[in-house]
Amino acid sequence: MMFWFIVSAIILLFALRLRYPYLIAEAKYMRRIAIAMYRTTKYLKSKPFYTLLDRFLDSVRKNPHKAFIRFQDETYSYAQTDKQSNKIARSLLKHADLHEGDTVALLLGNEPMFLWMWLALAKIGCSAALLNHNIRSKSFLHCFTCCGATVLIAGAELQDAVEEVLPALREQGISVYILTDHVTTEGLESLTDKIAQASDEPIPADLRANITLSSPAVYIYTSGTTGLPKAAVIAQLRLWAMANFPSICGVTSDDVVYVCLPLYHSAGFAIGFGGAIERGATVVVKSKFSSSQFWDDCRKYNVTVIQYIGETMRYLCNTPKRVSDQVHNVRMAIGNGIRPEVWRTFIRRFGNVDIKEFYGATEGTLGFLNYAGKIGAVVNVVVTLLPKIYPYALVKFDQEQEEPVRNAEGFCIEVAQGETGLLVSKITQKARFAGYARDPKQTEKKKLYNVFEKGDVYFNSGDLFRTDHENFIYFQDRVGDTFRWKGENVSTNEVSDILTMAASIEEANVYGVTVQGYEGRTGMATITLKKDHQFEPDAIFSHMTTYLPSYARPRFIRIQDCLAVTCTFKQLKGKLVEEGFNPAVITDPLFVLDETVKSYSPLTRDTYQSILDGHFRL
Repeated sequence: MMFWFIVSAIILLFALRLRYPYLIAEAKYMRRIAIAMYRTTKYLKSKPFYTLLDRFLDSVRKNPHKAFIRFQDETYSYAQTDKQSNKIARSLLKHADLHEGDTVALLLGNEPMFLWMWLALAKIGCSAALLNHNIRSKSFLHCFTCCGATVLIAGAELQDAVEEVLPALREQGISVYILTDHVTTEGLESLTDKIAQASDEPIPADLRANITLSSPAVYIYTSGTTGLPKAAVIAQLRLWAMANFPSICGVTSDDVVYVCLPLYHSAGFAIGFGGAIERGATVVVKSKFSSSQFWDDCRKYNVTVIQYIGETMRYLCNTPKRVSDQVHNVRMAIGNGIRPEVWRTFIRRFGNVDIKEFYGATEGTLGFLNYAGKIGAVVNVVVTLLPKIYPYALVKFDQEQEEPVRNAEGFCIEVAQGETGLLVSKITQKARFAGYARDPKQTEKKKLYNVFEKGDVYFNSGDLFRTDHENFIYFQDRVGDTFRWKGENVSTNEVSDILTMAASIEEANVYGVTVQGYEGRTGMATITLKKDHQFEPDAIFSHMTTYLPSYARPRFIRIQDCLAVTCTFKQLKGKLVEEGFNPAVITDPLFVLDETVKSYSPLTRDTYQSILDGHFRL
């Protein structure tokens, strides 16, 4: 009897697996979400509020000698990190006259001091504004001013950048500290010497007694791909949500997390560093991403979890092949922006690494995780409770008006399965939108009112998605990146993917450009070529006509040695769009799709003028 019961159970499980192939992955995912929500609820109810700093201090007590930070050839335990941050906190209390609720701007590279500094500020109840250390002049001043900081702390190697804007900072009465033992410039003060003299005794908790779940923990800046960066307010509750993400992915306290992404970015700071604190794990800090050193580092530090963003996975796949490619202990990769063909190449070459592709904006109210491992997708919503806990929808979007389509009653319209729509997520007590520091206008622009009923408020993600027949959700494009040509919407991501399938093309950045005499924008691609490859006009024309409909084929192709990207490896389009396709302005090789010869022909000044005159038809 028992035998047949076991057999029946096995058959039932097998049938369920066939009917619901992602059942086990879904169950694990839901279990981890439930545990994370339970822990967060417990933290919220605790008096006083249990912060991410408190989680770090618990690890200090439980595992004082465990390695917390590894950097170059140095290792710092939880206890050593605690003491170092105490010294920093005491030096700031004494010399910078900081108080609970103040904001301090940090201009630092990826190094242990970055992490110690944030812990120190958290211990005295202050928030940190994480400045991009690549910014200069106008952008520097803009980012500093919008966070409301009264103190700036910068690395010694960044003193020149600080001195560029020092007169303006002094006019505002800002205290500026450089992490060095001695400084001679008027208006600057040294800090390293003061830290060395400070006590490492614990910081009294009453210095941060008034911190609540809505208190700012950190200010993280948007990448600035569409203008000057905006300072997203990351409250304590939001920081917890981001730090919990690795646990939902399956990261444990035994893992070693490799952080080579900028610590001033949400992925490196909140998910990498914050996630390591939440898990009680070890974090390896790399000064900057290096494709040539990546796997050597993973072997050196026994890394088990890596992070990626934007094009970094492609860079890894483009490195010369080595016999040691699969000799490593990396079991998981957490990030976003990996293209499907890169995903497949990465797995084939570097082994069965569990890729956790996710979607989430720094300032957003919602995140997606591809727990099932479906290549190209960001989440599956067959049985997940996510829409019930955090309501969201994909709504029809007018590309020309750049706003959601509304029905006769003034409400938004959800798209059908397979149709591309704008992602909007409801702003609630559980899903709060803190907005941008000192920028109510930009904060308001991200809100949509009366979406499905009078009085509701949704966050406008600015991102376009579609859902397939299995209810997997796929990222399509950013609003503004998608363009309209000959009455059809063209996804720049889709065209880029097709272009990079060509044998000679390494990378492609696709965008729309305006052409005199035509409505909408026509497609243009800036590409780089693979090593030892030439541009093959006939072959590329054939490739485009095989895989893309007429309206989606890039009319213009520009060839560069390398593509411009942000510091977080997102492709920059603005300058390319502005430069257009004028050969008098652009010195790079230019080509135009020429139907008469079934090829891409060189774009000369005469051809350019012919296009403007309407003689050469696009």
